[in-house]
Amino acid sequence: MAALLRAVPRLPGPAVWRRPLYGLQCCSGQDFRRWVGSRSPTSKEKPAGTETEKFQMIYRFDAIRAFGYLSKLKVAQTALTVVALPPGFYWYSQGLMTFNSLCLVGGIAGFALAMLYWMSYFFRRLVGILYVNESGTMLRVAHLTFWGWRQDTYCPVAEVIPMTETQDRPQDLFVQIRQYSGKQTFYLTLRYGRILDRERFTQVFGVLDTLT
Repeated sequence: MAALLRAVPRLPGPAVWRRPLYGLQCCSGQDFRRWVGSRSPTSKEKPAGTETEKFQMIYRFDAIRAFGYLSKLKVAQTALTVVALPPGFYWYSQGLMTFNSLCLVGGIAGFALAMLYWMSYFFRRLVGILYVNESGTMLRVAHLTFWGWRQDTYCPVAEVIPMTETQDRPQDLFVQIRQYSGKQTFYLTLRYGRILDRERFTQVFGVLDTLT
């Protein structure tokens, strides 16, 4: 995983990502319609009133696009592998395939399904972009869906456990974003991601001096 991160640490994003980031940059959620693929991002548990609020980007992980494409590729590869099973059973029943070959095909399909489950579990929790609204009360997490598309999840800042209260170390490859309510956990890489607004990041996750 670390080797993949090193291989794609700064993949170019859409045109808006290539704009110079001088000072603070505000975005309304419509600026990243083509983050991964061409589908507009979907929102999960969107709180009332966020449609008109402006969100400030505080963190970005450029390589998330590569993970999105990898997720789509893995889904397609797994589908093709599973589709090969029925013909394999048919050929075995007709004596055109040995039992060992059929077991090999089944093993490959089972391994592909297991890898898809593991990769999907991780990719759906890997943070691509973090935003905070102007009032500093709502955190918007941009991450991937099972199919490799972008999805936005909203978390109240008051529910986010500061990293200073967890056992995660900033030097780790990934640190967790957890909530007091025990809802969905996300994974953040401070080693390969970029903090764009350190002040707002500190307000959400704790004093930066202890995170760097």
